[in-house]
Amino acid sequence: MVDGIEQEYRRWRDREPLVLQAQDHAALQELAENLPAIWHSETTQPEDRKRILRFIVQEVVLDQKKIRGQVAIRILWQTGATSEHQIQRRVQSYDRDNGELELVRERITELNAAGDMDRQIAKILNDEGVRSARGKLFSYENIWLLRHRWGIPTAKINGVAANPPRWRDGTYSVQGAAAAIGVTAQIIFDYLAQGLVHGRQSTKGQPWQISLSSDQIDQLQRRLQRTRRSRKGAS
Repeated sequence: MVDGIEQEYRRWRDREPLVLQAQDHAALQELAENLPAIWHSETTQPEDRKRILRFIVQEVVLDQKKIRGQVAIRILWQTGATSEHQIQRRVQSYDRDNGELELVRERITELNAAGDMDRQIAKILNDEGVRSARGKLFSYENIWLLRHRWGIPTAKINGVAANPPRWRDGTYSVQGAAAAIGVTAQIIFDYLAQGLVHGRQSTKGQPWQISLSSDQIDQLQRRLQRTRRSRKGAS
């Protein structure tokens, strides 16, 4: 009974043209202008959004091969107009071989070869709209892990040249600090671990930039002399 009534109603709608009055046009115009607010309203349920989409969208075509690492979307609206969009393709893991993986690998390799550090690479990728496997922003830790997974060497702040005794900002390299104090490079690493000297690395694998004043150098030299005298006395 109900099915028969619905079928008869559809046949009637097909025969009878839809005539809109002036107030109908005004109501539809108001609805169109308020559509974003209605869509994002907390009171709008998922099933309501589906109904809205059916009213305004006729067809959606997805193409994952048109643009490498992205999904091309073509929308045919109920009005007959079309629009095209691209979104970054999301993957569950970079362990799989796919276009997104190769896109990220090539970009990191290119930026690394240009001398960019991991933190800089992360910012550039984020600015370019590239996202991590789960659609999140890159951090320098992500870049470090991916480089080591792919065997991409760390870009040195001094390129391929040997570390100078002192960097441009006045800080010392490990070798420069060792020469200034009169110890081996390993002793400087021990001092760093013990907190006797302070330094920084722009990221893992980068050379140390050690802050040393003339007073600190004198103190460490006197400490070294005391240590040597005590060892002689003990022997």
